[in-house]
Amino acid sequence: MTVPPVLIPWLRRPPGGPDEKPPTWRERLAALRHVPPLVRLVFETHRGYTAAILALRVVRAFIPLAVLWVGKLIIDQVVAAMAAPAATDWWRLGGLVGLELGIAVVGEGLARLSSLLESLLGDLFSNRISVRLMRHAATLDLAQFEDPETYDHLERARRQTVNRIGLLALLLTTTQDLITLASLAGVLLVQLPWLMLLLVVAVVPAFLGEAHFAALGYSLLFSWTPERRLLDYLRYMGASDESAKEVKLFGLSGFLVDRYATLSHQFYEANKRLAVRRNVVSTALVSLGTIGYYGAYAVIIYLTVMGRFTIGSLTFLAGSFRQSRDLIQRILLSLSQIYEQSLYLRDLFGFFEVRPRVLSRPGARPVPVPIARGFEFHDVGFRYPGSDRWAVRHLTFTIGPAERVALVGENGAGKTTLVKLLARLYDPDEGRILLDGIDLRDYDLASLWKNVGVIFQDFVRYDFVLRENIGVSQIEALADEARILEAARRSLAESVARRLAKGYEQMLGRRFEGGVELSGGEWQKIALGRAYLREAQVLILDEPTAALDARAEYEVFLRFAELTRGKMAVLISHRFSTVRMADRILVLKDGELVEQGTHEELVGAGGLYAELFSLQAAGYR
Repeated sequence: MTVPPVLIPWLRRPPGGPDEKPPTWRERLAALRHVPPLVRLVFETHRGYTAAILALRVVRAFIPLAVLWVGKLIIDQVVAAMAAPAATDWWRLGGLVGLELGIAVVGEGLARLSSLLESLLGDLFSNRISVRLMRHAATLDLAQFEDPETYDHLERARRQTVNRIGLLALLLTTTQDLITLASLAGVLLVQLPWLMLLLVVAVVPAFLGEAHFAALGYSLLFSWTPERRLLDYLRYMGASDESAKEVKLFGLSGFLVDRYATLSHQFYEANKRLAVRRNVVSTALVSLGTIGYYGAYAVIIYLTVMGRFTIGSLTFLAGSFRQSRDLIQRILLSLSQIYEQSLYLRDLFGFFEVRPRVLSRPGARPVPVPIARGFEFHDVGFRYPGSDRWAVRHLTFTIGPAERVALVGENGAGKTTLVKLLARLYDPDEGRILLDGIDLRDYDLASLWKNVGVIFQDFVRYDFVLRENIGVSQIEALADEARILEAARRSLAESVARRLAKGYEQMLGRRFEGGVELSGGEWQKIALGRAYLREAQVLILDEPTAALDARAEYEVFLRFAELTRGKMAVLISHRFSTVRMADRILVLKDGELVEQGTHEELVGAGGLYAELFSLQAAGYR
């Protein structure tokens, strides 16, 4: 099956290829500014673990020098013993071997203890960052979640929650290597100062090459964020209980697989080109370090033969030089990786810097209880971010206390946008919304949302137990069994609980073991249960009976008056049998209010409402 190019327009050009311009050195240094905040976050996660890990790393840094030095003493002692076997000091030789053994055992023990503490600290840090990410995401505006660019930012940040602790381990390892290198370099500088200069000249080119390709690698992954999200989505939809029925009936498997294969192959090709270039260049540059090492090794051998160094000193200097070369290479590579990971770290901290636009003003007032005058819309207009089209405009109307208002209109008329503005999930781009004569933006958001209960048509079906699925609308009521049972009785969700093996403790959904899937109508009864449980002065119901059968719909109607008694209710529905129960009906078209009145008044007016009512009634004749 061939994927039509029009379905994936960005496949016509490979995005984020390895030829993109890498960041400048100033940009690279700027990316490192996020490393200190990371270290501070890790230290605050668990001060004891962090301090212990640092102490262990410092001690471990001197172990290589100690092993090399004791090894030198052992070799010199052996050479002396070979020259005069009878005068061999076996106790000294045995003591040196035991000392080297002890150093090795202690070093291994410290390494394992350090690894344990770093693993525990890593788990704590990942948990903390995940919690912080979730809490920050909860503060963002609904419009920001609906913006693809912001969502890409969130996706990149989410990927960093479990990966960035590796940067801390890298920082610790680099610090340990620097201490070890300093100790070895001190010896080399005393014996042969030019060796260190040779090391630096041989290794620096490899570092510059790694830094260059690290930047290109980040550019590739950054530019492919939308496509990688699509790959995750295609992989999920191709093997999910949510889509299994349609995938089978519509024969979608080939379409999804080919679309995934096409996109993933393009990403593979872009990544392969970069990886091959990186490997070829890095191999050439690293070879310089190897040539430098063996050149220095030859000089040390020559000086030993000429009598300047002992055999033990030869071993010590050669080992120190080799380890110093490896350390410099590793440090430079680590610095390159620190820079590379700091780019990803920028995504994480950059997301934390995203600020919502819908906020409570300083000194915001609580919503009055009870609401006295209701809502007033004054020439309200709203456009979604990045769109030139007005979702709603020139909305002017009122909703009085304890009044039931229905919103009617064709799909895309702006009904759901209107109720999101009323609940202040969005702020209008023009006009004002007043509550009891005061601008809605002057009220405390938490107080407003506590007094507004919304059940949207696309309500969430949580993979929780039934009791929790009802209780999510009023978290503090989760432990109040009587309230949960009463809400279930009034919304008809009680009938759902009766047929389930574990009743209100039955896991819903197929994601977890023992979960059961419900019909659309049963899920809607649970959503209505949330509305009954909600202690709110304003109740908004978006298509509350859309998935119910005729009997269940009739029973819901009988309870509707009870549900909305003493509350301001806004009802969105395409069923005129539902909306005619409202005290007043608002008719929207292309985002504007074109009619309002009772059912009888609007039918008599012969306008859009009458037309829509007649079309629906004709289907029942």
